[in-house]
Amino acid sequence: MTSDVAAPRTPASFPDREVVVGLVVNPVAGLGGAAGLKGSDGAHVQREALARGATPRAGERAARAVRALLARRPGTRVVTVPGSMGEHSARAAGAPFTLERPSPDPAPRGTAEGHGAADPADRADLVDPAYPADQADQADPADPADSADPAGPAGLAGAAAAGSGGETSAQDTRRAVIALADVDLLLFAGGDGTARDVLDAVRTLGDQAPPVLGIPAGVKVYSGCFGLSPAAAGFLAAEHVSGLRRQSAADHASGQGRGPRAAGTVEAEVVDLDEERYRQGLVSPRLYGSLRVPAARAALSGRKAGSSAVVPAGVEGIAREVVARMRPGVRYVLGPGATTQAVGRELGLATTLLGVDVVEVGDGGVLVAGDVSEAALFALVTGGEAVVVLSVIGGQGFVLGRGNQQVSPRVLDAVIGYGDAAGPRLLVLATSQKLAALRGRPLLADSGDEDLDRRLSGHVQVITGYRESTIYQICTASEEFHG
Repeated sequence: MTSDVAAPRTPASFPDREVVVGLVVNPVAGLGGAAGLKGSDGAHVQREALARGATPRAGERAARAVRALLARRPGTRVVTVPGSMGEHSARAAGAPFTLERPSPDPAPRGTAEGHGAADPADRADLVDPAYPADQADQADPADPADSADPAGPAGLAGAAAAGSGGETSAQDTRRAVIALADVDLLLFAGGDGTARDVLDAVRTLGDQAPPVLGIPAGVKVYSGCFGLSPAAAGFLAAEHVSGLRRQSAADHASGQGRGPRAAGTVEAEVVDLDEERYRQGLVSPRLYGSLRVPAARAALSGRKAGSSAVVPAGVEGIAREVVARMRPGVRYVLGPGATTQAVGRELGLATTLLGVDVVEVGDGGVLVAGDVSEAALFALVTGGEAVVVLSVIGGQGFVLGRGNQQVSPRVLDAVIGYGDAAGPRLLVLATSQKLAALRGRPLLADSGDEDLDRRLSGHVQVITGYRESTIYQICTASEEFHG
């Protein structure tokens, strides 16, 4: 296959040049999560998410990763593409950056210098007309491969909500990756669909492709090529950059020509779901291939494990225990998953498998609201006593931030901060088999608010069956990288 752009230059040998990190952002990744849409593929879904009050967050999460990278490797040069597909995030992070201009033509690429502290008025000199800085970034519904996942930076929210008409597509993501083929490590912000687009571009580049690392910003994030959190991705990128320089310096001194990209990488799986089937409650993950990522398994999310190995009796026992603990007058927020759906069944209610439902108990179970958005959920839990009931994602250990973005920081604040209500405000559910599969790794929170995640950190009671529970550690998804 041929590249969309000119062949990349051959990088200068180390240690005579700086390490360069690329950045590509899918600005609408994760947009459908808080809206309760279970994904963000397609312009119609993104428009509906915005109508439900969703705010783009992917660019904000990308900026958080770049700030973490710079905290460990100050002055690291970032190369990105114009507008909301990278430039905005680099600016927000205060990173020294260079812009590459993706082109569908095999013409030479132009570059422009920039810096995060630059005057926004300079942007007109930096941005290609094909990537307006203030565009509303939405996926192209005509492209069947389009796989934009939720979110974008806070600075993009106004532009997206304003509907200024600019669009990005899966092809834009692929062109951006190809345009950044010269970098030593490529960071991309998005979800599983974005990872598929990156994989397509990497296959086009072949041996010229750099290693990559995902910044989690999607609804699902089943693939194993993502950092545990934005900060974890940034810290892992910094460690990889340091390792490249050490390895390359050693190779340079010994006269070996192995090259910096060969050092410290492993293959990680790219997995995605059919979102239409997913919205119907059908989970059908598919393996699309693998990407070369920095070799630090502890810092990667790992592929999500399916629930086929869960013992049904164990799940039903957990449901009985949760219902036995319920109190009248309290609203219970049931997060996504088969285990929480079993709680609904125990109450005699038809709750959703992949959505968020609000229930109460009295003479029987009452479905207050089903498959709610973040905005609706916030209204339902404000000013009254509520409890959030969440299950653990198998294989990854996430409790917050993966598939349950409706349970946002402000929702949790409203639940946790209500008066002097007795009892725990968060119930965590997992079979003993699921906890054993974590092999001692902690449960993880990535709500999007690190201060809140730290408040939730410590030890939590996990309900594992009827009249059975255990105490288990929970921490922020980036906690181990702060030391």
